[in-house]
Amino acid sequence: MLRVQVYLLNGFLNKFANHKPVNDRELKRIHLIAIGGAIMHNLAIALKQKGFQVSGSDDIIYDPAKTNLDNHNLLPSMGWNTDVITSDIDIIILGMHAKEDNPELLKARELGILIQSFPEFIASESRDKKRIVIAGSHGKTTTTAMIMHVLSKHNLDFDYLVGSSIDGFDLSVRISDAPLIIIEGDEYLSSPLDMKSKFLWYNPHISIITGIAYDHINVFPTFDLYLDTFLRYMDSHTEDGHFFWFEKDEHISQLSIKTGTSNQTYNTPMFKNTPTGTNLYFEGQWYPLSIVGKHNLENLCAAQKVCGKIGISGHDFYTAAFDFTGAGRRMEKIIDLNGQVVYRDFAHSPSKLKATTEAIKETHSGRLLAVFELHTFSSLTKDFIPLYKNTMKAADEAIIFYNDTIFTHKKMEYLDASYVQTCFGDVRIIHDVAQLQAKVNASFRAGNNILLMSSGTFEKADFSFS
Repeated sequence: MLRVQVYLLNGFLNKFANHKPVNDRELKRIHLIAIGGAIMHNLAIALKQKGFQVSGSDDIIYDPAKTNLDNHNLLPSMGWNTDVITSDIDIIILGMHAKEDNPELLKARELGILIQSFPEFIASESRDKKRIVIAGSHGKTTTTAMIMHVLSKHNLDFDYLVGSSIDGFDLSVRISDAPLIIIEGDEYLSSPLDMKSKFLWYNPHISIITGIAYDHINVFPTFDLYLDTFLRYMDSHTEDGHFFWFEKDEHISQLSIKTGTSNQTYNTPMFKNTPTGTNLYFEGQWYPLSIVGKHNLENLCAAQKVCGKIGISGHDFYTAAFDFTGAGRRMEKIIDLNGQVVYRDFAHSPSKLKATTEAIKETHSGRLLAVFELHTFSSLTKDFIPLYKNTMKAADEAIIFYNDTIFTHKKMEYLDASYVQTCFGDVRIIHDVAQLQAKVNASFRAGNNILLMSSGTFEKADFSFS
């Protein structure tokens, strides 16, 4: 049965296989301004592997990007250098880290070199592919990884763009002649010259919207503006496009009746927790899974709907999903000692904190210490931080960590500890990394479960889980 379905799927995708280069011309030389970004450096490596002549520049590059670029002989000298911008460059790919007055960018514009943001470039390279896009304020990286995992298990050929490292994939970007591409669709801005949301470039055939919860207050100063970019995303699908959305999301429910794009809901599947993961019920059968947490199972249900659209049966999907454990730093279990667990998660928005904390608490017995680092612009913004109220209440003990100097570094208004504590609720505020290390390590020695949530590094705190 699977062989027949895969045969039909490949036939279905063949009409998207006639790949053309950007702007219908042959590209040879590509230069990336701000090459050190998470996606940008992976894109640079992927393009070099495809045979392009690739160069790049940046003013500062951190690991793992620095090591990855060096391993592929793509690590540039630090700083901007207009001498590297020459007329034989076919295209400049501009990263969000660069500024509008970047000297390399200014010279490229003087020379009339084609300049694109990375989402515009991905859109150009995938215009003749079947495009599947995963959008939403939370869960999109994990959901994208779920689809990639299942397609890979079925030996299907596809390109992808995902915002994290994924087990079984060397890079977070693949650009080839595959007829299908899986894209994590981010609502953040495309580049300093391109101030629309990244996901508005992709014009999906099939997509998922996992949920909408206010984020990125620095580029969407009101929630109405944030909602508007999702409505425009809904309208950006192809004429025969279709999107799936979580039935209990009130914001998507209101927007879905305003769009002309075909859409369908999905819901929370029936499940039961097990010592090693979860069992999920689908069409009369229980399927063992390695993932935990209700929101992860909802994401998996959405991924199954998408894979069903391209010919993979529910049985084949959930069988292949058995050994999916998650995307890098997304509910990643780093310790499991006789039932005592330590997880780390990229969570930084209120909805992500709440979902992740509840998932760990409901899945694992014992006391839970949850730690969250204020790191993103939104999480450090006075008008946004009240949205975190009670998001960590599922934990037995909750800590908010931030160094006071971060406000000076980011040129933001200082937030007093008492204000942060009032906004979050029953939490403890810690500013000193040594104090945080001592508290977390002592809690682990006492046998508590630990959840570490941050898009940063906790200032490279030395947590001893041994």
